[in-house]
Amino acid sequence: MRKASELKDQSVDELKAMYHELSRDIFQLKNEIRMTRKMETPHLIRDKKRDRARVLTVLRQKGASLTI
Repeated sequence: MRKASELKDQSVDELKAMYHELSRDIFQLKNEIRMTRKMETPHLIRDKKRDRARVLTVLRQKGASLTI
């Protein structure tokens, strides 16, 4: 889990890349749940969602917009 203070030191491009990577990971984890109806590490979705929210918060604090 990343801290917001660590994220503030990164550039906007790095944060955008991290946001897209986390979104992709969340998508894959959700698909795993849908396919197998079980998951070995269910806490990963929650942790990745929180990390993604932190990244988005820092991006907005920096005044950057995120285009999807």
